[in-house]
Amino acid sequence: MVVKPEWLRVKAPQWERVGAVKDILRDLSLNTVCEEASCPNIGECFHNGTATFLIMGPACTRACPYCDIDFEKKPKPLDATEPERLAEAVRRLKLNHVVITSVNRDDLPDGGASQFVRCIEAIRASSPGTTIEVLIPDLCGNWEALAGILQAEPEVLNHNTETIARLYRRVRPQGEYQRTMELMKRSRQLAPWVYTKSGIMVGLGETDAEIREVMQDLRNVDCDILTIGQYLQPSQKHLKVDNFVPPEQFAAWQEFGASIGFLQVVASPLTRSSYHAEQVRALMERYPRQKF
Repeated sequence: MVVKPEWLRVKAPQWERVGAVKDILRDLSLNTVCEEASCPNIGECFHNGTATFLIMGPACTRACPYCDIDFEKKPKPLDATEPERLAEAVRRLKLNHVVITSVNRDDLPDGGASQFVRCIEAIRASSPGTTIEVLIPDLCGNWEALAGILQAEPEVLNHNTETIARLYRRVRPQGEYQRTMELMKRSRQLAPWVYTKSGIMVGLGETDAEIREVMQDLRNVDCDILTIGQYLQPSQKHLKVDNFVPPEQFAAWQEFGASIGFLQVVASPLTRSSYHAEQVRALMERYPRQKF
């Protein structure tokens, strides 16, 4: 058994603020990936008044063995009121930056892309000053659907790579490493003004060289932002942790990422794909892009 080290301990949150955020989410019948995926940073993010909204869920059509989100072969039909309820939550929470993600909806022809578009449009209408990040599934390689999301003009297009190519069959059996890279490449080609982002988790048996290879692959498709965090086993039925990576190794990857051209690399044991995502606003000011 691999023992969890001291550096993975999370400070207890101020539950008064956490409860206030949860009250808004319950009132509007919204899901967050913070809760559904058992994120270790939920206390900090809710205390700061931020949340990553999970649309079209909470049941997913894939059963990835690392993920704590529920699996359901026949998920519910899309809720037409969800975009407006989401926009209202953004307004009530007074968010400067919002992250919208989803379960995989392989049952839908467009993978749920149209629901992402409706959510972006609803937030733009009620909170025009809020920057929007979408953390999307691979859409089963439907590039027309991807183009539709990008045409709605989110500031950030995020799609997680999750792991190295060698481990894809075990960690992400219904995904494809090359499809992920193709999605990132096409996102840059379709909307070069949109910042692209990806994330990987470590501690599943990968080597330092393999992590650096993934990082280089992402730079080869012009990915701007990368997050790297430690995998934590949600329950006994999920993949076991192979090893706990020390903080100094994350610092080395962060340095390497800067050297090969990432605009930002956020790497630490507790980093998750949406952790401190609001920092992208400062990045946009430093590296502004204009729509052609």
